[in-house]
Amino acid sequence: MGRKWANIVAKKTAKDGANSRVYAKFGIEIYAAAKSGDPDPHSNQKLKFVLDRAKQANVPKNIIDRAIEKAKGSTDESFQELRYEGFGPSGSMIIVDTLTSNVNRTAANVRAAFSKNGGNMGNSGSVSYLFDNTGVLVFQGENPDKWLEILIESNIDVRDVLEEEGAIVIYTEPESLHAAREMLIAKGVSEFSITELEMIAQNDISLSGENLERFEKIVDALDDDEDVQKVFHNVENS
Repeated sequence: MGRKWANIVAKKTAKDGANSRVYAKFGIEIYAAAKSGDPDPHSNQKLKFVLDRAKQANVPKNIIDRAIEKAKGSTDESFQELRYEGFGPSGSMIIVDTLTSNVNRTAANVRAAFSKNGGNMGNSGSVSYLFDNTGVLVFQGENPDKWLEILIESNIDVRDVLEEEGAIVIYTEPESLHAAREMLIAKGVSEFSITELEMIAQNDISLSGENLERFEKIVDALDDDEDVQKVFHNVENS
């Protein structure tokens, strides 16, 4: 599983390059998390997790504060988390996680992103069964055996711990991601480059030429949609 994290970093870096788009998506996610419970991250773990990820992505404080203040207001705007699955060219598979206040708009936009660029929407479960829902944590460090031992002694359900390019990469069961992060902080880890729940493909494929161009057009169209929070796929060179 070690080679998978490089794809996550690449996609995250590419997305972070479009700062205004990333900030806007985080603003919606923060608002929705705060609105779903107490707008205080100390008592709302979902909000706390989103805020931690927002800080990793360098989301400005004013955007974070504005989203939380909006959630404290009387607005009745509500958001739904929805997942779409589909196929691109030559065996490529795509999972799209959305957070939307308008289901009809989002469904139409996602469908158009596929159909206008040579892809096809699939039914629920048509793609996701070939991906593993996985917690991923990455931080600068060494000695993966030490961190694996710490995780096991702390009863954290961990799938793998690796050292790659000067970083420790930890894969956990999805429900153990929060506990693993808190434990690592307690053990002195002060900064993470990735703390995410990822859908990681069980097998990656490589595309080239026209197929790669068509696939990238689908992903770009999805990423450009304000309702789309995450896009997962099985293409290793994109």
